Amino acid sequence: MSAAHSFLGFPPQLADGKPARMVIFGAAHGSAYPDQGSSGHETAADQIRAASQEDASLIEHWDFDLGGPLFNDGPINCVDIGNIETAMHDNEGNRQRIKAKTREILALSAVPILIGGDCSVTYPFLAAFETAGPVWVLQIDAHIDWRDEVQGERYGYSSAMRRASEMAHVAGMVQVGLRSVGSARKADVDAARNYGSHFVTAREVHALGVTAALRHVPDGAQVVITLDCDSIDPSIMPGVAARTPGGLTYTQIIDLITGVTTRAKIAGFNLVEFYPPADIDGLSALTASRILVNTIGAVTRQK
Repeated sequence: MSAAHSFLGFPPQLADGKPARMVIFGAAHGSAYPDQGSSGHETAADQIRAASQEDASLIEHWDFDLGGPLFNDGPINCVDIGNIETAMHDNEGNRQRIKAKTREILALSAVPILIGGDCSVTYPFLAAFETAGPVWVLQIDAHIDWRDEVQGERYGYSSAMRRASEMAHVAGMVQVGLRSVGSARKADVDAARNYGSHFVTAREVHALGVTAALRHVPDGAQVVITLDCDSIDPSIMPGVAARTPGGLTYTQIIDLITGVTTRAKIAGFNLVEFYPPADIDGLSALTASRILVNTIGAVTRQK
C-alpha cells in the first residue's frame, strides 16, 4: 500500500526503524451469517483512509479537538500496514488472521487500531488480548451484541460482546450509547446484566454527559474500545446498516475516548460497522476519519 492511500499518509513502518506506538490495519470480513454477506463493508477501511487525505499535510498543524498538533510536537508514532487478507464466509480463517495480526502488534508493545468490517471482527480482535490482559471493554454501540447464536453461528456480529464476556482476560465491560431496538431479546439483556455489564443508554449520556459511562471504568485499567458506527447519530453518520435517531454526537464520542485516558489506558481500538453503500457525500467516512485522528491523539498523550 502506498503512503498516498494510507491513513493520513502514514508509512507502513517508521523511517528510523523504531517500533511504532500504534499500528493501523483493516479487515473487511469477519464471521458472516449463512444467509448474509459482508460485501458492503469491503471498502470501509479504504474509504476512511481516503477521507483522511485532505488533512494528511496538516498533522503538524494545531488541532482544536486535541489542544495541539496530532503528535503533540513529537515525531510520527503511528503506522498503517494496510488491510489483512480476508474472504467473505471464510469465517474461521478470518478470525484466525485477525487474531494473529492483533497478537503480532501487541507483541511489539504497540496499540492495535483495527478498521472493520462488521462487529464480528471484534471477537478475534479482543481474543488476541489474552496475551496482554486483563482488559476492560468499552463498547460504544446502539446494541448490546449479546445473542448466543444466530443461524447456528456463534461468532457473528450479534454475538461479539457475549463471546467477549466468556474471555478470562476480559475483566469487565461498559456498554454505552444503547438505544432503540435491535437483535437482543429479554434473555440476552438478562444475561448481560447477570454477567455484570454496565449499561449506559444514549439518553443517559445526553442527560448526564460522558461521565455516566466513564465512572464505570476502573482507575488504571487497560481498556479496549470498540466503536460501532451506529452508536453515532445518523445526522453525522448515515453510513450504517441500521440508522436510528437519538445517537451520540461527535463531541460525545471523542470525549469518551479522551476520557478513558484520564483514568485508564487505551490498549486497543477498533471501529466497525461503517457501511459505505449508505453513506451520503462521504460524511460518514469523514466523521470516522476524525474519530480515528482523535484516538491517535489520545493515545499519543496518555502516560
